[in-house]
Amino acid sequence: MTLPGIGTLDDGLVRTVAAGVVAAAAVILLLFGVLKLLRRAKPRLGTPEDVAAAAEAALAGFAVSGAVVGADGQGALAVAADGRVAAIKLAGRRLVVREIPWTRVRSTAEGIIAEVEGRFGPVTLAGVDVLDIRRLRA
Repeated sequence: MTLPGIGTLDDGLVRTVAAGVVAAAAVILLLFGVLKLLRRAKPRLGTPEDVAAAAEAALAGFAVSGAVVGADGQGALAVAADGRVAAIKLAGRRLVVREIPWTRVRSTAEGIIAEVEGRFGPVTLAGVDVLDIRRLRA
């Protein structure tokens, strides 16, 4: 093969360069796919025990008697032995805990919603119903 300004290239060199370009493109596509999968996977809160530990660590004197995590793993409630309630959700990859009054906890068709003031926003416990919350208070 003859290229203007370069001269003659042998077929082995052309095949080697072409193979390198194909391999580089394959690696780039593979990395793109892995990054897309990592972004798609939502982190989850974990178990009720994880949520209880986070609430006890974040709130002074908060001894958890029960905790429940929503079916989607995006929201949770923890109840202390003295009747206080904490709403827990993810902020990035860390658990964030806020104490709220019981009057801020309500039931909807989707599950339980804990209304929290400010930037924290509402915490939704998908698939959790009133009976689950009553069990926590008992």
